[in-house]
Amino acid sequence: MNRIWNARWAKAVVIGLCLIPLAELAWRWNNNQLGINRLETVARFTGNWTMRFLLLSLCITPLRRLPGQSGLIRFRKTLGLCAFFYGCLHVLHYYGLDVQWNTEIILEDLTTRRFFIAGMIGFALMVPLAATSTAASIRWLGGKRWQLLHRIVYLSAMAGVVHFFWQGKAALWTPIYYGLFLGVLLGYRMIYWIKNKTT
Repeated sequence: MNRIWNARWAKAVVIGLCLIPLAELAWRWNNNQLGINRLETVARFTGNWTMRFLLLSLCITPLRRLPGQSGLIRFRKTLGLCAFFYGCLHVLHYYGLDVQWNTEIILEDLTTRRFFIAGMIGFALMVPLAATSTAASIRWLGGKRWQLLHRIVYLSAMAGVVHFFWQGKAALWTPIYYGLFLGVLLGYRMIYWIKNKTT
């Protein structure tokens, strides 16, 4: 499989696949296929894909340790940046279309509505990760400090799960699934860390 993962065209294919949800959303918007409340539909759509790409990026570490899968590491940054991209769309949709940059509403939401607070914490934690995703950042920070910084991605994912759970509008199965998936990934990280410490 590494031959496929290391192919020149592989990253372009992954990026193309990551943009399919955006193309679907644009088509549905243009063709009035987003239901009665399309603003809420877009918010949920972009929020869901933010979480999905964030969790997919976290899957790369355990998967690349499987035999013949080390080449998957090439796609961790791509998936992480796609999560940030959809997160930006999610936030900009809220600011620009939902509340139309109304400062009073934004301040009220971010100080009294706990699911907005959790969501903005999750997004804010993604900003330094995206900003330090380059090779130059790794050299500047040093490998250990860079790895330590990028572990906050788990905190971002946790905040995202809480953000979904506290909305309480739709069935709670979606945040439960996200939370269980994240729990499995955290459990793997803990077991792997303990194993390395005891060997």
